[in-house]
Amino acid sequence: MAMTVDGKIAPAHRPFTPFGSKRDQEHLFELRAQADAVMAGARTIDSDVVTLGPGPARYRRLRRQYGLAEYNLRVIVSGSGTINPRSAVFQHRFSPIIILTTAQASAPRIKRLRSLADAIRVCGETAIDFAEAVGWLRREWGVERLLCEGGGELNSALFRSGLVDELHLTVCPLLLGGRAAPTIAGGPGATRLAEASALTLQSISRVKDELFLVYRRQPLEA
Repeated sequence: MAMTVDGKIAPAHRPFTPFGSKRDQEHLFELRAQADAVMAGARTIDSDVVTLGPGPARYRRLRRQYGLAEYNLRVIVSGSGTINPRSAVFQHRFSPIIILTTAQASAPRIKRLRSLADAIRVCGETAIDFAEAVGWLRREWGVERLLCEGGGELNSALFRSGLVDELHLTVCPLLLGGRAAPTIAGGPGATRLAEASALTLQSISRVKDELFLVYRRQPLEA
C-alpha cells in the first residue's frame, strides 16, 4: 500500500488517483512478480484503470525466473457481487479472473459475474470467510503467495482474520487530510489497543522523498 504522511490512501470522496512515484510503481510490479495471485476489492477495481497484471515484459521474465507462470491469477472481492462489468480488468483476458463473494449476492448478479470471471466462489453468508477463501485458492488454484492491493476494508478484514504475513508500505510526501478519507485499514477496526495487529519492522529504505517500509506480522499468542 502507498499512503500519505497522514495515513490516507485516497480522498474522502474516494475516487483514487495513484500518487506514488515511478519507483513505487516499480516496487508494486516487483511484488506482483513474486505472487501466484493478486487480489483487490471491487471498489479498487472500479475506481481506476486496474488490470492486476504483472506489467511490462521484464516483470513477466522475472516471474519465470521465480518459477512462476508468466501471468498471475487475479482475484476480485465483493461481498454483494456488485462489480462494474466495464472495469478494465475484464477487458484484458491474459490470465484467469476469480471472484470471491457471499450468499448476499443475488442470483442475477452471480449469473452476470459468471459471464465475466473464470470462477466464482461463495465464501460465507453475510461476510466473506477469508480463511475459507484462502484455503480454497490454495487447494484449487495452487496459490501459495497472495498479494493484496486493497482497499482499506479488505486489508482490515485480512488482518482481523490473521492472514497477513507481511506489509509493504510506501509513505509518500503528501498530506491529504479529511476525517472521512480512507486509510490502509478501514472497516470496524480494533475497539481496544490489545486487539491491534502487532508488527515488526523488517526494513526501511529511502528513495528521494519516499520511505519504503516492510513489516512482518507478529504471530498471534496461543
